[in-house]
Amino acid sequence: MGILIGFVVTLGCVLGGFMAMGGHVEVLMQPWEFVIIGGAALGTFLVANPISVVKDTGRGCIEAFKQAVPHERDYLETLGVLHSLMRELRTKSRSEVEAHIDNPEESVIFQAFPTVLKKRDLTNFICDYCRLIIIGNARPHEIEALMDEEIHTIRADKLKPYHAMTAMADGLPALGIVAAVLGVVKAMGALDQSPEILGALIGAALVGTFLGIFLSYAVVGPIATKIKTVREKNNRLYVIVKQTLLAYMNGSLPQVAIEFGRKTISSYDRPSIDAVEQSTMNAAADATKKAA
Repeated sequence: MGILIGFVVTLGCVLGGFMAMGGHVEVLMQPWEFVIIGGAALGTFLVANPISVVKDTGRGCIEAFKQAVPHERDYLETLGVLHSLMRELRTKSRSEVEAHIDNPEESVIFQAFPTVLKKRDLTNFICDYCRLIIIGNARPHEIEALMDEEIHTIRADKLKPYHAMTAMADGLPALGIVAAVLGVVKAMGALDQSPEILGALIGAALVGTFLGIFLSYAVVGPIATKIKTVREKNNRLYVIVKQTLLAYMNGSLPQVAIEFGRKTISSYDRPSIDAVEQSTMNAAADATKKAA
């Protein structure tokens, strides 16, 4: 919704100001300028990026428009599944805990937290490091280094669409100039025409420069930044898992370890201690009922 409101405000101010100065909006309707700039931008985007990044950019744009960032429920369920797993690690045998992390889809613990279970990458991240904890011979600082490296890799992969969109935004002004030059070339072929016809052709050519700059700084660039913001916030879930499990490995009780994770959440989104405690208690009760 925020993106749509922003576009409405931007277009309203730009076109409204142009009309207030006495300009005619129909002059800006130059479909072939759109074809030249849009087609060239899309073509260079396809040349510069593998198909996996192209597809991920589409998903990133959808996430940006939907504002698909973690909410309080996502944070509570992430902390809840970690709390439940740490309790299992403290009280159950290795084989019983392995049953949960080897097949999370059928685990009563993960089933109690469907939001986490839907995030396949996050679920795998949690299971992988719980498995390392079960093995027992890995030291906390080694696990921390490994987690940092994996989180860095995940972040780099998730931000590839942002970098691809930013590169396209950087190139759009130049493509606008290309379209403008082609328009001027066309105008030069009509020098023998009346000033009215020649002026219209030159004006159409200049629309290309306008479109290139406008699409770069008012459309593609902001969408790229939005993709980065959304994915950075989703990446925060991995940091929560990291801090929580490291605190547990260093000897903290599950109730204390999840507080380490909670503190890594932005103050704007951070659930209260009472909300976390209530969520973990309810989840534990539900898991006990399902196990029975």
